[in-house]
Amino acid sequence: MMTSAHVRHFWLAAVVLAAVLALLPFSFHAERHLETATRIESSEAGKIPQELATRFHSPFVDRVVLVIQGLPPADSEEGEQALATIEGRLQNEPGVSGVVSYLDFRDSIFLGKGGGTFILVGLASTEGSVESLVPKLHDLENSLQNELRARYPAVKFELTGETPLNFDIRKASSDDVKHAESLAIPATLALLLLAFGSMVAALIPVAIGQLAIASALAMAGFLALRWHLSILVQNLSTMLGLGLGIDYALLMVSRFREASATEQNRFKCSSIAARQAGRTLLVSAATVAIGFLALLTVPISEISSIGIAGFLVAGTSLLLSVTLVPALLAALGPGINAGRVPFLANWDAHRAAGREHRWRRWGRVVVAHPWLAILLAGAPLLLLAAQARRLNTDVPRGDWLPSQAESVRALHTLEKMDRVGMVYSLRVILELPTDSIGQTDAGWNALDRFSKRLASDPRSGRVISLSTIAGSDRSQLINISRDTRRASLSSDGRAALIEVLPATSVTLNDQVHWVRELRKDGAQVLSGVPGATLRIGGIPALTADYQTIVRDRFTSVLALVVGGTLLALLGGFRSLFAAVKAIALNLLSVAASFGALVLVFQEGHGIRFFGVPEGTGSIFPIVPIVAFAIVFGLSMDYEVFLVARVLEARRSGLSESEAIPEGIAKTAGLITSAAAIMIAVFAAFTFGDFLVIKMLGFTLAVAVFIDATIVRIVIGPALLRVAGDWNWWPGGIQPHAQQ
Repeated sequence: MMTSAHVRHFWLAAVVLAAVLALLPFSFHAERHLETATRIESSEAGKIPQELATRFHSPFVDRVVLVIQGLPPADSEEGEQALATIEGRLQNEPGVSGVVSYLDFRDSIFLGKGGGTFILVGLASTEGSVESLVPKLHDLENSLQNELRARYPAVKFELTGETPLNFDIRKASSDDVKHAESLAIPATLALLLLAFGSMVAALIPVAIGQLAIASALAMAGFLALRWHLSILVQNLSTMLGLGLGIDYALLMVSRFREASATEQNRFKCSSIAARQAGRTLLVSAATVAIGFLALLTVPISEISSIGIAGFLVAGTSLLLSVTLVPALLAALGPGINAGRVPFLANWDAHRAAGREHRWRRWGRVVVAHPWLAILLAGAPLLLLAAQARRLNTDVPRGDWLPSQAESVRALHTLEKMDRVGMVYSLRVILELPTDSIGQTDAGWNALDRFSKRLASDPRSGRVISLSTIAGSDRSQLINISRDTRRASLSSDGRAALIEVLPATSVTLNDQVHWVRELRKDGAQVLSGVPGATLRIGGIPALTADYQTIVRDRFTSVLALVVGGTLLALLGGFRSLFAAVKAIALNLLSVAASFGALVLVFQEGHGIRFFGVPEGTGSIFPIVPIVAFAIVFGLSMDYEVFLVARVLEARRSGLSESEAIPEGIAKTAGLITSAAAIMIAVFAAFTFGDFLVIKMLGFTLAVAVFIDATIVRIVIGPALLRVAGDWNWWPGGIQPHAQQ
């Protein structure tokens, strides 16, 4: 019989469902508001574009490279005519703020090895981001290519640069999400059918996971209208929504079916499930949310965006699981077992008791030999965790960009032309305290010395500044085009832009180290002018700032996650030992997963299975800090599930040695099913093209596997047995807390 409390619960569920359905249409367009560019607050490299725009009024703050092949040489009359046609069309294109080619700057830099040339195109979008101009440039590029093909059949245009690369990464990210969903959803549905033997029971967690994803994406889309959110929100929302949403709903459905075995009233069964599972889910979601909130302290848009995405997914998964799922279960009642699969239905009739008996027997073995269990299970994990000490967070080697993207193909074309430095150049601003660079000999000489000092470094392939263009002769400034002067000299004359193109053999990591050396030496040493300053931008400088911030903030994120989780567990269990033990085991799981990451991705053992030809030599800096925050919360799920049931058993009157096997019997099957689903979801993301997501998916899958098997089924129960009654100190076993 339905009580007034049940009616209120139904109304609450209806409100939540209405809100989710209202958000649903906005989730389809959230991707448009997410950014692929990395933004680092208060970063030196991040401030360079703004300075170029305001002090230099440069038309090339944002720029792309149009790579051209199949035309006559750029330094021939026919080649110049073709370039003039292309330049004219580009200059008339809305959003194009500047164009520079061999016609404007007759320098061998525009004559690539083996033929071919390129045009630098400045962008300045008045509506939206510059990334929105990329499709229009592709249309113009195709139109020009078709026009010229009648005369030059081999002509080929390709667009690259930071903005087109970001655009193509967005598409690769979107494709990876669709591909991962196509793998993960059937796999999770199959695992849920194995767990429940019923199509209806299996579909409920999948539906909750999908609703959690849609709700989180829609809310992220709204937040992106005000704040800079990364495209990684899309990947992480999908990954975590499928994992958390399904796991939380799985626990609720399991509790309902367990209650239905002894209680006929479906409304009471729903209330029991909501009360018992709800408290467990609240503690679990709190620990997950803490990890993601800690990421908000990192001033990098990609990482803080993941923090927001994770917090939204955890919150919506919890809300849907404690409101919508109990109401749905109460409405279905025995209908939860509808759509039973014949083979699984027969198996399900006998499996529950048999499975619990097997796990109870296993629990008794662990309780009888706790120290042996700790030694046998802990030693291999410690060996694996020890590999994490060799984790290297430099830029991974190899070609890890999406290979099918035009911008990546163009990058390879520039490499063959020995001109890829146009994309990876350093953008150095030298500022003098008083002298005008363009109007005084002292200022001009300082720029010339600085440029020559940079050019003398073996890592430099070419230095482009006003002094190198003018041949060190200040009188030649009048022969330099107005656009070039404006792009290279600030409006007050005291600051100059120097572009440093790396030598062919110089890797991005080499450039990152060079950036750090230049900053350490300083402009006074390099230019010979007291009080002079330098600021460095470009992809290498941004990478250097990124790595520095991540390394500096990792310890504080770790402290916040561990401290916050400790408080959440103390509030949930009222036990110091249980909380400290859970954190120690989580740290072991994380370290072991990092060790596996080093062995597989960094060193290449078995990496071909993931579609990567060889070891990457290092790991993206974002992976360890994000994986730690996620894994620490997710791993806590299974600890909360197990300890909560052991505590229930103690409160029912069982001794510690009896309560531990009972807790294992009641939760091991659930933990196994939930972990299998998580692993399937995370593993699906290792088969995309986005290497950073491959690494993250692999780390999460390994961590969950280790945690749900060795840690929670062997080491955790053994430690509970060793601690005895100290497990529940200082709260103790409180009868009034019974469910």
